[in-house]
Amino acid sequence: MASDSLSVPLFAVVVPMYNERVGAEACIHAVLSELTKLTISATLIVVDDGSRDGTGPLLDQLQMDIGGFQLIHQANTGYGGALVTGGRAAADLGIPYVLFMDSDLTNPPSHIERFITPMTEGWDVIKGCRFSPGGSLAGVPWQRQIFSRLGNVVARMLFRVGIADCTNGFRAIRTELFMRMNLTERSFPVIVEELYWAKKLGATITSVPTILHTRSADQRPTLFSYKWDTIRRYLGYSLRAALCRGRTR
Repeated sequence: MASDSLSVPLFAVVVPMYNERVGAEACIHAVLSELTKLTISATLIVVDDGSRDGTGPLLDQLQMDIGGFQLIHQANTGYGGALVTGGRAAADLGIPYVLFMDSDLTNPPSHIERFITPMTEGWDVIKGCRFSPGGSLAGVPWQRQIFSRLGNVVARMLFRVGIADCTNGFRAIRTELFMRMNLTERSFPVIVEELYWAKKLGATITSVPTILHTRSADQRPTLFSYKWDTIRRYLGYSLRAALCRGRTR
């Protein structure tokens, strides 16, 4: 994972977990396996966000058995709060980038390496893109696909930052930039709130193709839903972004 034990990793993969006991071990092994294949230094930070299903003790046992990752337990603060905790941990270690991915392996760990070149080129935000050549939605129900595609048509028109996928949660951000964002969302709209702040703060933004898979049948159902409040919040940050003057590169 790290070719030099004294080197600072280029990025930390931050994985928030909430009640993911069924898939937690598979996620840890899959991410660590991919990080060991890289030619650059990287690390893994797992944030247990107040899980109540035994995820925490399982992660403790994994850390004792295999190690290789930093584990943070905290009271439940929601998805957004777990991201901030992981970002702060990376900042404390002086790690230049944070790469956020889901714990249910709907984001392929093998695609982590796709983010490395844009990082080394100095981009501030690198979004995984499902809607460009090489990207797709695999096994995702057609109802969710329609919402995702239509929502991103609207978001692209309002954000105007040159990417096709504004709502994907598989993304890398320069740590210093992430810590300057005044993030307030506890749930999934934090993904769009991040992009709003990235544009407001003049960040450079690019994307890499990736695939979104659906959760396996043995895992708990996703906590994401297209409720009106969620749509309203996504749209609100998109409208605010439309009023910002971004930066091109």
